[in-house]
Amino acid sequence: MSQPELIITKLADLETEARNPRTSDLDTLSTEALVKALHDENITVLKAVEATLPYLSDLVNQTADRLILGGRLFYVGAGTSGRLGVLDASECPPTFGVDPGLVQGIIAGGDKALKKSVEGAEDLDDLGASDLHAAGITINDVVVGISASGRTPYVTGALHSAKTVGALTAAIVNVSNSEHSHHAAITLAAITGPESISGSTRMKAGTAQKLILNMLSTAVMVRLGKVYGNLMVDVRANNDKLRDRAIRIVTAATGSDHLAAERALADTNGRAKSAIVMLILDISPAEAESRLARAGGWVRRALELSDSD
Repeated sequence: MSQPELIITKLADLETEARNPRTSDLDTLSTEALVKALHDENITVLKAVEATLPYLSDLVNQTADRLILGGRLFYVGAGTSGRLGVLDASECPPTFGVDPGLVQGIIAGGDKALKKSVEGAEDLDDLGASDLHAAGITINDVVVGISASGRTPYVTGALHSAKTVGALTAAIVNVSNSEHSHHAAITLAAITGPESISGSTRMKAGTAQKLILNMLSTAVMVRLGKVYGNLMVDVRANNDKLRDRAIRIVTAATGSDHLAAERALADTNGRAKSAIVMLILDISPAEAESRLARAGGWVRRALELSDSD
């Protein structure tokens, strides 16, 4: 897909920095009117995200292909954008049962920047490059730079570093004609426009970024066979809530009762996928594991395999 032509802009020219005429009187509104005005702005985010879907689909397919080859998915950002990347990455292991290294969030200033602003870190492109280099970036990896302005030097450095080793590069931005599009093979530009409070991109821009990141990681995991129907069948049942969820997943997928699901999970060391295949086909845990291995971890494919496959 063609990407936007590079036009380097001044901060004042960015859509996210403009004053919003719809919220110019926030300090005069009643509380009820104030929250309504803020909510009305949030509603506009969905249309902005919708415009990115063709590019997001492309990114999902290419990311899944690379992860199958042993690659990893990296999110790189500063401030709010960096925190959102770390958040999405940290939720993948408990939700989809993947190794924590498969999806990683890298934020300017390191982990301490998750709670407190690390002034100046986002202005260093060399730091973005070195942080990514330290992660051992390879040609099979995917690096997604996240920046409302589309011009954060830390992200630029990371994208450039990724590009030099042949990794797939993508940018999630909230402005048109972004600088980052020059360094990314795929650009997802969700043009959220002026913020309710001028320049506060933790608001609409941040919301758009979170929506895109959630869709990206979820769709990639579906493409990797981590979901059966809409059930998270690779969930790691390592606490009471998740153990209960695993039982409910198995009962929903198989139509079995609570006790049968619990026993099947015990027989398969808590692996919901194996328990589902075992119960539906009435086979042993070992046979269920074998089918899943031959099906590349996909429950549906495992259920459809013939004895000769």
